[in-house]
Amino acid sequence: MKVPVQRYADTGSGPAVAEYGELADPAFWQQPPAARLAAFARLRALESPVYVPEGKGRGHWALVRHADVQEASRLPKVFASAPGVTTPEPARWVRALFGDSMVNLDGADHAQLRKIVQRAFTPRLLAAAEQDIHAVAARIVDDVLEHEPDEFVSAVSSRLPLEVICNMMGIPERYRAEIADRVNHASENIGVERGLASRLRMPGRGLRALARMQRMVAGIGRERRKNPTDDLISALVTANVNGAAGDQALNARQLGAFFSLLMVAGVETTRNAITHGLTLLTDHPDQRDLLLGDFEAYADGAVDEMIRHSTPIIQFRRTVAAEHTLGGHLFRPGDKVVLYYASANRDEAVFPDPDAFDITRSPNPHLGFGGGGPHFCLGAHLARVEMKALFRELLTRPVGLRAVGLPDLAGSNFDNRVRSLRFAFERPSG
Repeated sequence: MKVPVQRYADTGSGPAVAEYGELADPAFWQQPPAARLAAFARLRALESPVYVPEGKGRGHWALVRHADVQEASRLPKVFASAPGVTTPEPARWVRALFGDSMVNLDGADHAQLRKIVQRAFTPRLLAAAEQDIHAVAARIVDDVLEHEPDEFVSAVSSRLPLEVICNMMGIPERYRAEIADRVNHASENIGVERGLASRLRMPGRGLRALARMQRMVAGIGRERRKNPTDDLISALVTANVNGAAGDQALNARQLGAFFSLLMVAGVETTRNAITHGLTLLTDHPDQRDLLLGDFEAYADGAVDEMIRHSTPIIQFRRTVAAEHTLGGHLFRPGDKVVLYYASANRDEAVFPDPDAFDITRSPNPHLGFGGGGPHFCLGAHLARVEMKALFRELLTRPVGLRAVGLPDLAGSNFDNRVRSLRFAFERPSG
């Protein structure tokens, strides 16, 4: 099992520290999950965060313990999301062209945008969305039983969040196939190592997909400003937070940035959690039997354990804005920090037997939706409802489903993405 090789260097940010350059090496993320988790376990055992060189004098400090990730998440004035939470950070021209996503904003800008979005999620809209989730989940499983496909991501796990979000946003049916294609193009290579030719070609392809998707939703937004309906886009483009009519509604660029975040983050993360969930239940038949024995009693715990165990978002980046000591290390303004949720969710100090899949785990304070603070995932509730509704349909029909073989993982350093997973039907004997 390959694990990072410890070296030492003076980073200019204090005394000599251990370096784990492999965390910045794409080959590390191509290793089997068990090897990566073993490396993070070694990092958690160290006395303080380690420095990860990224080349050309750049690098980041790795926060791998649950307590450290949680504390940094709740100190946005110290650990800022701007200029970007992804690795690499978005280029200035990309931010100027497409606008800043909510996840890359701090302070008043972030608070104002989040307030607009939160107020748009009215109780009536949320109730309608939850009802729709159950209907979509049932329809998807009906289709699966009728047509008997053998690839889970395309047939099941990607369909549910995409259809739910499009229904909630009010996206006309004629646009949805293209949106699904654009989402795949925009996200397929995030955090994944590519050859030179692909590196030169794929950024343009992904940005074109993003631009077309944003133009599409901007056009829908213009129409809804004139003729609002009972959907999320209408609520966002006619929002009125401070009482000055119209001036607090999302403009076209803000709407496009939010929609891109919702589609790429909301669809991708939920589809991956669902896909990993089927694999986990297949690999742990005792837990599957327990869930089937009393679905309503164990479903909520099962969903949270699937999210903890798979951790759909592996890491987010922060930039230090003020001097602060955390985890035994003094951080200085300008330092780059990465919050490794995948490690925090296996922290032995918080989760006994952390590698076990246990749907009865309680408490389960996983950081799969973030570590708290102002950037806690807005879609956490809906994601849980989607997963619970789909697994109820998948597991309680007369013909059950099981994963076949291992999931085809993308090897991304950003998200625990599954490209495909084969599955089969469990037909009753006799």
